[in-house]
Amino acid sequence: MNLNLTLVAQAITFTAFIWVTVKFIWPYMLRAIEARQKTIADGLAAADEGRRSLELSNKRADEEVRKARERAAELLSQAEKRAAQLVEEARNAAKEEGNREKAAAKAEIAQEVTRAREQLRDHVASLAVAGAEKILRREVDARAHGELLDSIRKQL
Repeated sequence: MNLNLTLVAQAITFTAFIWVTVKFIWPYMLRAIEARQKTIADGLAAADEGRRSLELSNKRADEEVRKARERAAELLSQAEKRAAQLVEEARNAAKEEGNREKAAAKAEIAQEVTRAREQLRDHVASLAVAGAEKILRREVDARAHGELLDSIRKQL
């Protein structure tokens, strides 16, 4: 009977222990477990949000890089067009300058030709007068026959 009483006492003590644990300790443990579960769930949700945010940031960065490359290509294309335009403008300016110089040279040549013709006419007139002087064996008055010499010059 002592054994039975000891077992009954142990059972009552165990039952009291279980009741105290369920009544007073278990709710605190459940709250701690639930708080820990909530903290873990919040951490996982934050990690997922961070991963999504990182993916979104990577997409934005890739898009900005793509836009920057497109803009750089556009600027390069514009610069090449402008360079070609400047080369063409310089080429046209050089042609115009060459044409002006050519026209000036032609005008100068025409003046030189005119001067040479005038000198040649004067020389021919002088030779004609000298020839006539020799033929006539007398000196011809250049002032008196100025009109005659001018008409001879014009005919030459």
